[in-house]
Amino acid sequence: MSEVVIVIGAGSIGQAIARRVSAGKLVVLADLHEENAHAAAEVMLDAGFDVRTAKVDVSSRSSVHALVEQATSLGDVTGLIHAAGVSPSQASTGTILAVDLYGTAVVLEVVGNVIAEGGAGVVIASQSGHRLGTLTDEKSAALATTPTEELLSLDFLQPDQVTDPLNAYQLAKRGNSLRVMAEAVRWGKRGARINTISPGIIFTPLARDELSGPRAEGYRRMIDLCPVGRGGTPDEVGALGAFLMGSNGAFITGSDFLMDGGVTSSYFYGELAPQ
Repeated sequence: MSEVVIVIGAGSIGQAIARRVSAGKLVVLADLHEENAHAAAEVMLDAGFDVRTAKVDVSSRSSVHALVEQATSLGDVTGLIHAAGVSPSQASTGTILAVDLYGTAVVLEVVGNVIAEGGAGVVIASQSGHRLGTLTDEKSAALATTPTEELLSLDFLQPDQVTDPLNAYQLAKRGNSLRVMAEAVRWGKRGARINTISPGIIFTPLARDELSGPRAEGYRRMIDLCPVGRGGTPDEVGALGAFLMGSNGAFITGSDFLMDGGVTSSYFYGELAPQ
């Protein structure tokens, strides 16, 4: 049977990782917007990859199930690249929590039920999760282990507690890395691995939205004042994703990799520190 790599989110980062790990495998490329999936698939097909497309709404359990059923009908699922999400400038607090937090939990659960032995996955989180501040042990455990269908009912995620889209995004992305830690234990029982990458400002369409949105000044300041002094590229994230999913990363699971050009370092100990 074919080896199948599920790619959720047809954007630049998902494609960059997929190009590095999918040679000789079948790619199921899924996105909320079918036209995005088809456009990305054309690029990959022209580069010699075997690609199928699908529509998926990660905030819908039935939609994620349908995607995974399609993938398993084609072969053994050996890879997951979950790069779908919405940003604080694109969506409300409720949508961010439903897509970025709950949706990721659903994907990890459903794919984790079928991932093949020797399989591996990466979830794209964000530097924002590292600047949320300290959560209590109880809140961290809740984000990591609360049954998926109860996740959005947690007291500290209610609308009167989370009123700002940026805070919702930070909670969701911290939740992603915590959820991956917990899921790594379950995936490990199937002989598979899962890790998180937390990128900083990577020049993608989503980043361009932020750079032209209400937080543009803050984003430009992060780029100018971080130790590296620039934003990142999807190919740089792709290189790390390929390492984590490949044989050289075989001893790594349940880990989160911050790659933000030093923005978080500067936030805590440098010129970006809150005054």
